[in-house]
Amino acid sequence: MPFTATSRRRWRLLAVLLLAPVLPAAGQTSPAGGEWRSMFDGESFGKWKQTPFGGNGPVKVEKRAIYFGPGRPLAGITWSGEFPKTDYEIRFEGVRVAGGDFFASLTFPVGDSFATWVNGGWGGDIVGISSIDDWDASENETRTYFNFEAGRWYKFLLQVTGERIRAWIDGDLIVNVAIAGRAISLRFGEIERSAPLGFASYATLGGVRNIEYRPLRSQGAAK
Repeated sequence: MPFTATSRRRWRLLAVLLLAPVLPAAGQTSPAGGEWRSMFDGESFGKWKQTPFGGNGPVKVEKRAIYFGPGRPLAGITWSGEFPKTDYEIRFEGVRVAGGDFFASLTFPVGDSFATWVNGGWGGDIVGISSIDDWDASENETRTYFNFEAGRWYKFLLQVTGERIRAWIDGDLIVNVAIAGRAISLRFGEIERSAPLGFASYATLGGVRNIEYRPLRSQGAAK
């Protein structure tokens, strides 16, 4: 019987999971960080700019949060200030107000490349990093499922070093992937406009607030 497109994707994901390196325990201690630095004052966009997606939706500051979307299909904001390329942590709170796809996905630098932390993609519940070795979050070993409730604010934390990407939601380790020697890239398409650092939603109204970052002391201050 010939393989269908769905069965090929399933076999591909199974191969990734079987070949994935053994990861450290979820409770592993993170590298020490510097002082947290605010990226949003709760009242104005500051250094955040509307991302020029082709079918961008409305972007506004309201109730000490930045809301974007729904777009056609993408909407979002991009940071125009300085930001580290590696050895940093960024944390924020995100909410899906309406819609059924990703709502607070974060595109971020990884050395000289970029990746996207997808939150609630592919129908609303897939979380992971796009892309690793040209495999999307829906196909690589970072893929996991998370049930996001509409209207609820979640706490997100992302840590990037030269060796690993880790990500937490409400204190639970969701992503823990070794990246040394691997190809890190953005999925082809308009999401590239979120680089070097930006939030986006897909046909969904999302919001972010309490955005902060810090360099990791173990690797020195941000350049």
